[in-house]
Amino acid sequence: MLSAFRKYLLIPRLIRLSSAAPKDPLTAWDRYWGNVRSTGATGDVLWDSGSPHELEGYLPKLARLDPSLPVVDVGCGNGSFTRLLAQHFPHALGLDYSPHAVDRARQESGDLTTASFAVCDMTAPDASQTVATALAAAGWTGDANVFIRGVLHVLDSKGRAALADNLLPIVGFRGGVFLTETNFPGTPVDYVSHLGATRQSIPAPLEWAIRGLPMPGRFGSAQRAKAFPTADWVLLEEGASSIETRPLSNPSDPDLIPGYYALLRAS
Repeated sequence: MLSAFRKYLLIPRLIRLSSAAPKDPLTAWDRYWGNVRSTGATGDVLWDSGSPHELEGYLPKLARLDPSLPVVDVGCGNGSFTRLLAQHFPHALGLDYSPHAVDRARQESGDLTTASFAVCDMTAPDASQTVATALAAAGWTGDANVFIRGVLHVLDSKGRAALADNLLPIVGFRGGVFLTETNFPGTPVDYVSHLGATRQSIPAPLEWAIRGLPMPGRFGSAQRAKAFPTADWVLLEEGASSIETRPLSNPSDPDLIPGYYALLRAS
């Protein structure tokens, strides 16, 4: 009981930190990525573990997608997963809301020819055309697969539905969608405590995210059913996953956030 009480003593500090975050999501995300100094296991980005381990756990599920099609990485950030996906698909297109994120992804990708990047708001009405144009510039037309990690849990229900609708013309008849999202069962205080926050200290990458970004929600089976209705989508597989963060509590191992995954195709 005492430890639970101490945990909730975090609330005033969390309110104070989060009050500085920009109210406009695009401003928040672009400012965040513009201020990133380094990425990977010792970097600033909370959800970049600097390891291929998480993606390797998804490979048996990704194997159910058509391997001859390119893959679109929605919410690519600095492109860490885009570059890994490019090792398993003929081309990987990373998309992000933030121009600063896309600039960093391009810088970190060097001369890799099997990955490309574009700025795209996947909730916008013209998103599917933006994707088609970016794929065509990379030499691809037609259907594509989609990979989503840690995007839907930061959107409201309207944004989730818009994103899902925009994926339909991208996947077409042959493509599929693999998504994996944070699905933490507790309160925001439980969430940050799980990642090592105490009244005395908060791990720097976590504090930076709290200061600069909208508070995330959770995304599980119920949220997926609303965003991807059966009239449009067929659920092939779903289950629990683990989202790996940058190492916080142990310098040699990523911390884990309970998550949810689903594999879908258009109906």
